[in-house]
Amino acid sequence: MQELLVQLAIFVIAAFLGFELISRVPNMLHTPLMSATNAIHGIVLVGAIIVVATANDPFTLVVGFIAVVLGAMNVVGGFWVTNRMLGMFRPPKPRVKKRKG
Repeated sequence: MQELLVQLAIFVIAAFLGFELISRVPNMLHTPLMSATNAIHGIVLVGAIIVVATANDPFTLVVGFIAVVLGAMNVVGGFWVTNRMLGMFRPPKPRVKKRKG
């Protein structure tokens, strides 16, 4: 029980610290920071897959599977949003005018 309380305290502190850090990031640094966190989430996803592969009880298997699904959605969505944000900085494509007649 004490181990669970320690893990819960670490989770709460990490969530609070993460929120404070992200809320203070300037807009100019948001895209590179998001790309880096997507790479970190990819590593977390691999870890969740390893945990699911070595799970011995149903609870760990279910929680691990949920972690894999949510982690995969986070990675894919993060890269999709980053790609859209970077697309805003690309020069516009030249439009070809169609001939009349």
